[in-house]
Amino acid sequence: MDAQRWRLAPQPLTLLREYINALRALRTGEPAQADGRYVRLDGLQLHPSAVPEQAPAIFAGVRSPKSLAISGETADGTLLAEPVTPPYVRQALRSINPQRPHRITAYNIAAVDSDPRTAMSAARPALKALGDTDWKPHIAPLGFYNELTQLRRRSGSAQAFAQAIPDQWVEQLSLTGTSAHVRNRLDNLFLSGVTSAVLIPAGPDPRAALDALVMVL
Repeated sequence: MDAQRWRLAPQPLTLLREYINALRALRTGEPAQADGRYVRLDGLQLHPSAVPEQAPAIFAGVRSPKSLAISGETADGTLLAEPVTPPYVRQALRSINPQRPHRITAYNIAAVDSDPRTAMSAARPALKALGDTDWKPHIAPLGFYNELTQLRRRSGSAQAFAQAIPDQWVEQLSLTGTSAHVRNRLDNLFLSGVTSAVLIPAGPDPRAALDALVMVL
């Protein structure tokens, strides 16, 4: 779904529900019917050549409690944007409240190095947006959201904010450190309810960052 269209819709949650339900109907290859406020289908169906042997899972990349609830109601899984921590996963799952098998994919900024401080320095620039209000649901469960937003207001720029974030916050807001430490952090995510994890490489050299992340495997 086009993100701008979703944000501008007078009833974005209605659009989200109708859109996912239409996708669920279309992916089977059978004629789809829908008569909603935003989505209307009258027997539309995929050409047989476009129907997959196995229907693909539908994931919703959402954040607010109400949109998470719709994901749990209609989708096969939810994409949680970075940063994702066990407290955030548990909070999101309470809103999702899945009534059937539901997958959780977690995204996180990641940097691996034998020197934990080097890894932390590599991750810092990627955290510069976290002072914005959009990220409150991710950070509030960690207990330092108010302090973090105050730090952002005091910082002259997003770059300065990222450099001023205390080490203990960087540790929680990213997957950084040695390969063994990052594997342990991933294990904790899986125990909290995550079913798959996406590591976003951080650092000035993308190829080197990818090579380092391989060590986590």
